[in-house]
Parts: sequence; C-alpha cells; structure tokens
Amino acid sequence: MNIGQAAQASGVSQRMIRHYEKIGLIPAASRRESGYRDYSDADVHRLRFIANARDLGFPIDEIGKLLDLWNDRARSSAEVKALATARAEELRRKAEALEAMRRTLLDLAGRCHGDARPDCPILESLARG
Repeated sequence: MNIGQAAQASGVSQRMIRHYEKIGLIPAASRRESGYRDYSDADVHRLRFIANARDLGFPIDEIGKLLDLWNDRARSSAEVKALATARAEELRRKAEALEAMRRTLLDLAGRCHGDARPDCPILESLARG
C-alpha cells in the first residue's frame, strides 16, 4: 500500500510516517518501480503500535525500546513493566504540576475584577515572575 493508504490504515499522518522512517523508528519502506513507498501490513501494525505508545505519553526514545522489546521474544516482561511504571510516574508528576498551575490561574482569576478597571492581578503576577 502507498503512504496515504498506510496513513489511513494506521492513523498516523504521512508526515509522521516519513519522520519515523527518517529517525529509524520504522524501517525504510520498499519502493515501487515508480519510486513510491510501498508499505506492508506489518509496517501498518508497527505504526499503530507507535501511535498507541505515543497516546500513552511515551517519548520516541522509549518507543524505540518498546519496539525492540516487542520484537524480542526472549524479553523479560519486567523490562516492559519498568518502562510503563516509570512513564506512569512521570505522568503523575506532570499532572500534579498542571493541577498546581490550574489552581494558581483560578486564584488569580478570582482576584481579578474583570471589569473596565486597568488593575489586573493576573498581569501583575506574570510581571513579577
């Protein structure tokens, strides 16, 4: 299948497929006589794997490790679990930081009159850093 068909089947944009190929996350696609890329069902399956991992917040380097583990039938599931729990912990830290930002914004918005006056605690807080 061509890159458009692979993109549609995998849910990964053509631009990202080219990028993943360029950085070695997926092998270079074979080429037809016309020069167009030709993707197999296995390539689409790999692209879906990558998309699912991205949806769970895994960065590219960890996706590469996950792909290696996926392809290694002698792997230890402990390695996969360690990657998943580390990512979950990172997401927890980020969620806490986002919640703190949300609370700060709500506090600032609550102290802003939101009327025609120029006084604005939100802007004052941003200016103070």
